[in-house]
Amino acid sequence: MILLGVDTGGTFTDFVLWRDGRLRVHKLLSTPHAPEQAILQGIKDLGLAGEDLRMVHGSTVATNAVLEGKGVRTLFITNRGFADMLRIGRQNRPELYNLQPEPRMAPVPEELCLEVGGRLSATGELLDVFDAADREKLATAIAVHRPRSLAVNLLFSWLDDGPEKSVAACLPGELFVSLSSSVLPEIREYERGMATWLNAWVGPLVQGYLQRLQAGLPGSRVAVMQSSGDTVVADRAGDQAVRMLLSGPAGGLVAAGFLGRRAACRRLLSFDMGGTSTDVALLDGEPRLTTEGHIGPYPVAVPMVDMHTIGAGGGSIAWLDEGGMLQVGPESAGADPGPACYGRGGEQVTVTDANLVLGRLLPDAFLGGEMQLDVAAAEQALGQLAEAMGCTMLEAAQGVIRIANEHMARALRTISVQRGLDPAGFTLMSFGGAGGLHVCALADALGMTRALVPVHGGVLSALGMLVARPGRRLSRTWLQPLDGLSDEAIETALDTLAEEALALMAEEGVAAEDCELGRSLDLRYLGQSYTLEIPWSGRSLTAEIFHKRHAERYGHDLDLPLELVNLRLSVQGPGTVIDPACTPADRPAAPFRHCRIADESVRVGCYQRDELAPGQELHGPAIIAEQVATTWLARGWQARVDEAGNLLLTRVNNMI
Repeated sequence: MILLGVDTGGTFTDFVLWRDGRLRVHKLLSTPHAPEQAILQGIKDLGLAGEDLRMVHGSTVATNAVLEGKGVRTLFITNRGFADMLRIGRQNRPELYNLQPEPRMAPVPEELCLEVGGRLSATGELLDVFDAADREKLATAIAVHRPRSLAVNLLFSWLDDGPEKSVAACLPGELFVSLSSSVLPEIREYERGMATWLNAWVGPLVQGYLQRLQAGLPGSRVAVMQSSGDTVVADRAGDQAVRMLLSGPAGGLVAAGFLGRRAACRRLLSFDMGGTSTDVALLDGEPRLTTEGHIGPYPVAVPMVDMHTIGAGGGSIAWLDEGGMLQVGPESAGADPGPACYGRGGEQVTVTDANLVLGRLLPDAFLGGEMQLDVAAAEQALGQLAEAMGCTMLEAAQGVIRIANEHMARALRTISVQRGLDPAGFTLMSFGGAGGLHVCALADALGMTRALVPVHGGVLSALGMLVARPGRRLSRTWLQPLDGLSDEAIETALDTLAEEALALMAEEGVAAEDCELGRSLDLRYLGQSYTLEIPWSGRSLTAEIFHKRHAERYGHDLDLPLELVNLRLSVQGPGTVIDPACTPADRPAAPFRHCRIADESVRVGCYQRDELAPGQELHGPAIIAEQVATTWLARGWQARVDEAGNLLLTRVNNMI
């Protein structure tokens, strides 16, 4: 079996190959205009052209289209009187005390919002039929606006999908059609409508991309990572494009949980620093999921990994604002032209250039020596920035790194301190191509004394594609007082969802007996708006767990009846068993060279990571180079190599 994990990022495309019981990694610059080109080139580089592959892919096509506002022309169809549903939203203000906020552009232009009949009441009664006049109105709108896709979001579609199917039945077959009763059959018409519109807005782009990719890999089986950390076959992924918005980052968190458990580090605070952005998350054995996520300004109510993303990566551009203050990001140099040191025409200073000038990156060891970094170009760019700042080039480089670190530390505090959790009780796991260069500084900033730089950390998201399991996450709204339901009634409703989920898995060739099911309920106190997802363990125990979780989350529980809002069912098939451990060296390695670091008074030892032996200990300052990443072991930190090749970092000088 040839199994290939591929993660397409904004700067690099990463590959992890599992073949004949051995792991091989590869990294090359992305081709943002046509992501499949870099994938096909990487497959050629690995000598896999024409091979029968099983490939799992993390794609940024849907994410980039949303963030850049480059979805397709989409007609939004809803009931009469609700055309401005997505414009109004929840009326939440990003700046609570700003009395004159900047107006936001509506997600859907007014002329692309169409009102029709087919309206249901809250009890499922048909109040307004979808009639011949509505069909003619719809046909005219399609002829005038010539959309590529349609999003249909009728009120209370989670009670009865009949009206939405009536609308779909009269639509031209060549259009991409997204029904809210299929995308997200849950209450809250705004969140359901937004998920449905996003699905339609980027769905044709995802479908087209996956079709081109599959055409370039005849005979291969291609699957795609979903935002929830489960995989789905490519033929099905385009229909549910909204579930791919965190496709790549989800792979990294799946792998982080997998390697963290193997290294006996379950409580992790992770940061994935790539070329364009940094993703931070909390893990307790497994990635946490949320249905309250956002992509840019848009809420996304489908299950996705619970993470926070900022525009800080190795390619983040340093610049001076109108007041002369140094800023870093969120704009990135990307893959083309990339940082100045890539020698591809980039002239602006990036975080990578600053690390290179400070000596923390080895110019002849980047990407395993396959890419020579241009030190002179980085120094020229930093020299110009330093002149504008009125300081030395090294001071400017140090300033760039400090600001980038503070951006990432702030993001890590957002998902830990702001949730009432002390980072000191976690292990900081860094991954992504640039993560190891900043791990010690971030741990110091958060008062943490333990860190983990996992094996293959530079391509961890691609590794996550290999260890992820095929799966689905289904939900249905079922508004009922919990006390008014029996265990048998709830289990029957969950079994109905299970049958649907297992049928979907069977279409991928996964037998029911090989699947693992998870059942849960969204519960709330009667009168509340928001819910907590609680594993189903019988009505009494589930209610008891809800009261406990509510007290943990909000500091109190209430003597009020509970209401069941949503049923949730997860199903996962078997995963691939792989061993990502590196082949251990026979004896401890000595530095392959010593180099001068700008802010260190002594020459620093440089080590090849794949030459380090299990149990070997290194003391900072030191540089640990590998094919796809570099780790900067700062002064006051110690690294120990475990049996799998992970670097376990410990603060040996607690004077932080």
